[in-house]
This record gives sequence, C-alpha cells and structure tokens, in this order.
Amino acid sequence: MRYRLLLTILIMLLIETATYAAQSTITDIEGSACMGDDKSRKQTEQAAITDAKRRAVEFTSTYIKSATEVKDFVVEKDLLAAYANAEVKIIQELEKVWYKDAATGDCYKVKIKAEVIPDVKAMKKAVQARNTTDNPSALLNVQLWTDKQSFKQKEKIKIYLKGNKPFYARVLYKDASGNLLQLLPNPYRTDNYFNGGVVYEIPSGNDRFELEVTPPFGQEDIMITAATSPLGDINLGAQGDVYRVVSKPTDVPMLSRGLKIQKIDGNKQAVPSEFSEDKLSIKTGQ
Repeated sequence: MRYRLLLTILIMLLIETATYAAQSTITDIEGSACMGDDKSRKQTEQAAITDAKRRAVEFTSTYIKSATEVKDFVVEKDLLAAYANAEVKIIQELEKVWYKDAATGDCYKVKIKAEVIPDVKAMKKAVQARNTTDNPSALLNVQLWTDKQSFKQKEKIKIYLKGNKPFYARVLYKDASGNLLQLLPNPYRTDNYFNGGVVYEIPSGNDRFELEVTPPFGQEDIMITAATSPLGDINLGAQGDVYRVVSKPTDVPMLSRGLKIQKIDGNKQAVPSEFSEDKLSIKTGQ
C-alpha cells in the first residue's frame, strides 16, 4: 500500500513538471474567390486558399469559445490570442473546382484539411497560468512520461500516458539504432482509444512485449500523437509483438494528421478535431 502511494505521488509530480504538450486543431474547411477584373486565375486560386486559411482560424476560435470552459479572463484572453496569431498549414487539398457564378463570373472553390497551430509562447502562457492537465473542458492535452530519464542494460522501461479527455493515440519508439517501432496499437492491443483522466502504462494488459534495455546504447525517443478523432494511417510491417514503421519518418507526422474528422450531433460542418503531441528522450547505457 505504501509503495502504491509513493508511486502515485511520483507520477503526479512528473505530470506537473510537464504541463505543456504541443497542441493544435485540425479541420476540413472551404474557401473561395472570384476573378473579377483584378485577378488572374492563379491569383484567384491563391486568394481562395487564403480565404480557407482565414476561415479555419475563425472557425477554430469560435469552437474554442463554445467548447472550452475557461473561467479565468486572463487565461481566456491568452488562449484566444494564441489562436488569433495562429499559423495555418495545409495538410491536404480535398477538393478544388472552377465554377461560374451568375453575378461575379469565374470563381474558384477549394476545400482543405487545415491544421491551425497556435502561437507557442502565448499557448504556454495560457496553459501554465491554469493547469489543464486534468480539466476535460480544456483543449486536448496528452502527457507522456517515464519514471526516470536514464536506464541501464537489462532494465525494463515503463511508459505512462494520460490525457485530460478521451482521445485516440499512437505511441512510437525510436531506438538508438534509429529503428522506428509502433508500440500502440500493436498486434495484441489493437484498441487505440483512451479515456481521459486515466494513467495508462506501456507495456501492460494484452501487450506481449517488454522494453528491456539492450545494446546499442544512446538516446532513444518516445513519441505520442493524439487527437479527438481517429488518426490517419501510416504504413506498418510485422515486427514480432509490435509493428515496424515502414513509412518514412519524415512522412509520419503528416500522415497522422490525416484525421478522419467526424460530424457531431448532425452538424452540417464537422467541428475541429483537437490534436496533441508529446515527445520525451531517454538515455540508455551499460
């Protein structure tokens, strides 16, 4: 009983020291523009993309106001400021078409999957001002940790993860040789949906592997990608009790962002999907 209490205290201390993970929102959004007398076709296409990006930021800000319960005025101000100064990345062009408008002539419409990335400094300020680790009304924030940062040969590594609300997740492990493995989901633990407010341990449950420290030694990285919608697929190959990542490591982040965004409560337009990433590095040696 005493051991469990000490372990719980240790876990909570580790969570509190890492209160910020990279957060963003991903949504499918449309934009449009018409040629008129002052724009070429290329300029019109670019104007439609700019319109879609602007709409993505506005749509996300509206969603944040309605979906999150931030009672502290200063925190709310910082949070909205973080998204007001957001960067928008195009993950995928879903549709693009030229059409005739009776009033304005030749017009162009584009539908994109966009990631709205808030200003990092403002976001950290908002999160640190009010701990959102366990607040299910805040934006998705998933944490990843181990009980220590250095491991010796034959020691077994345990990984812990926790989110403030239900989420889908993928956990990857990059060993000292550069091999990239998917720990979750794996052939024996296929469910990648997790409840909020619960500490999960890897490996555990139906897992058939152990993370035992063996040569070569050096820096090893553990990464989690999480979202409130199912994640995009990456290419995997059989590797015993886990999966080997076949996709190029540089492609994995973008492929994971290909979320299967869902409509909620019959809404005509799906709400943005909340997205969170975290990464930690450990050292292994003799």
